Amino acid sequence: MLAGCKHKTTERQTASQPTDYTKVAVPSFSTDSAYAFAAAQLAFGYRTPGSKAWEKCAEYLATQMGRWCDTVMIQPFKATLWDGSVVPGRNIIASLNPSADKRVLLAAHWDSRLWADHDPDDGNTRKPVPGANDGASGVATLMEMARTMSQMPPSVGVDFIFFDVEDQGQPEWSDRYEDNTWCKGSQHWAQNRHTPAYTAVYGVLFDMVGTDAPRFTKEEVSRYYAPGLTDKMWNVAAALGFGNIFVAQNTDAILDDHLYVNQIAGIPMVDIVQNSGTTSFFPHWHTTTDNLDNLNAETMSKVATVTMKTIYGDYPCK
Repeated sequence: MLAGCKHKTTERQTASQPTDYTKVAVPSFSTDSAYAFAAAQLAFGYRTPGSKAWEKCAEYLATQMGRWCDTVMIQPFKATLWDGSVVPGRNIIASLNPSADKRVLLAAHWDSRLWADHDPDDGNTRKPVPGANDGASGVATLMEMARTMSQMPPSVGVDFIFFDVEDQGQPEWSDRYEDNTWCKGSQHWAQNRHTPAYTAVYGVLFDMVGTDAPRFTKEEVSRYYAPGLTDKMWNVAAALGFGNIFVAQNTDAILDDHLYVNQIAGIPMVDIVQNSGTTSFFPHWHTTTDNLDNLNAETMSKVATVTMKTIYGDYPCK
């Protein structure tokens, strides 16, 4: 995955790290609100590309983000899936303080997977996935962050991107595997950014951030392209008492949206992604049981708090 990539010898970082992140003032994150945002996404149905549920959810996300952000943009695109089928995609981009030169990028994917190919019941492996944790949790966390950050803006511009067609990669029951069948929305955005020559000081990707047993490690792509930001965020988590969740362990590379943001767009981006320490990300990953019963908004809150402490520590309110 990293073969042939040039390591960035410098990483664009900001002000020196405060000595006590526990004292950095950040907006208040509501777990009830975040859970409601996740539930609203699942209420539309399976958010698979081109479906009625997908279309209605896209409208909902854009409308909601428009309540809190200064600008909202829909970036349509076409994506060719592993089997040659072509589906529509919509990246949703919302911005706070769009005129600011310095920017921070926060992202998650909003689509749900067409195939529950890791379901223990063979009869379910071609059914769609509800996508409560794998999709909705990251989006809901960002929605609540946008809502609360709009009331207490940092001194940096913030761009929220909901990537589409992330989770439609080659299913396990197919006859081959290809890396580039995943993350279609971030690949498209990185090659066709919503603002010409767009860049950000750094980015954070949220993926599967709502389990009952959270465990986030320093995965290899994040360490390779954004080593300073990775260390900073895990140090912030430790200072906040979340060291048992943000585990200071180096783990293997994850194929996720941040790879293309790093490689193509050249923006140092960290992936906060569940790593259970086993062969699966979490027990309900790519199964029909990735539903609201297994979603924990307290985990989402801790991820948001670490991220906001990092942002406001670098860029406090004016």
